[in-house]
Amino acid sequence: MNVAYWILASLLALFYLYGGGVKLVRSRDRLRPMMAWVDSTPMPAVRAIGLIEVLGAIGLVLPPLTGIAPWLAPAAAIGFVVLQIGATVVHLRLGDRRIALNIALVAAAAVTVWPATTWL
Repeated sequence: MNVAYWILASLLALFYLYGGGVKLVRSRDRLRPMMAWVDSTPMPAVRAIGLIEVLGAIGLVLPPLTGIAPWLAPAAAIGFVVLQIGATVVHLRLGDRRIALNIALVAAAAVTVWPATTWL
């Protein structure tokens, strides 16, 4: 169970650290080729999403490693499920039907919730 958690949590954390970090530091023009939705979203909201992603990635990894506030690990995984459901809705609303990555991230985060509860 722990091995499954660490594999999934590590992959999700790496993905969200990168994606969130990019949203935090890049300009709208540099984000546009990767994320067309930034044109319809205020930059403070894009930055907030990036911060949420970075904090969630930290929440998947740090609490189980330290034993401090271990409830944050399943909370972060549930947060990523909610985040990706919202992202899927935004993509579909904007007419973007390429949502395979969003669906995969929902599934990975949802599967991560259960093993994350082993530290509670």
